[in-house]
Amino acid sequence: MSDMKTEMRSFVAISDIISLLNMSSGFLSIISSINNNLGLAAILMLVAIMFDSVDGWVARKTNRHDELGFGKNIDSLSDIVSFGVAPAIFIYSCINTTPGILQTAVILISLFIVICGVLRLTRYNVIADKLKTKDFIGFPIPGIAYILATFYLSGLFNPYIALVISIIVSLLMISNIKFAKFDNIPVIAVSAILIFILILPVDIILYNINIPALILLAFCLYYLIINLIKR
Repeated sequence: MSDMKTEMRSFVAISDIISLLNMSSGFLSIISSINNNLGLAAILMLVAIMFDSVDGWVARKTNRHDELGFGKNIDSLSDIVSFGVAPAIFIYSCINTTPGILQTAVILISLFIVICGVLRLTRYNVIADKLKTKDFIGFPIPGIAYILATFYLSGLFNPYIALVISIIVSLLMISNIKFAKFDNIPVIAVSAILIFILILPVDIILYNINIPALILLAFCLYYLIINLIKR
């Protein structure tokens, strides 16, 4: 082990750069939330999800050899920033501007999101190579960022409902419930198009409701509920 190469270029691959773009989007989302630019913060969480959804695909297509697990670790560390800390700061910032909600409770729920996210990702890294299942154990961590972002952008956002959803989804992340890996290509393609529409300065609004955001929210809630029903 003494002659192991430790230069960073010996570890970093193209897929890791995409993971870093995921993390960078999450970090910028945090900054946007702190600055009360909540619409941009929500969009940046969706951008992070897009990067997260392709880093594994790029690793496979480039025949990434990762015997030391560098890619798995950088992916998980990026995910906790984008899908643990970013949604926690987002929900805190949303509700921090809403009078009448106990701040201590909001802080604790935000912390709970981060704790459950860390536990979810750590368990995944420990069991990933040991369990013979294609399913996720516990709700995938990007889901909480996806739900909060699309809920906010939809125009239907309610801070009390958002808090309840955050608690439920956080508990589902650390549950032992199996969630099927989503591989419906048409739905994935439509979702990607809808996210692009949200990123672009194009508003598709009907009765003050952002239709692309509402459809994306419906997709994610359907995935969550249908897996709970099937268990």
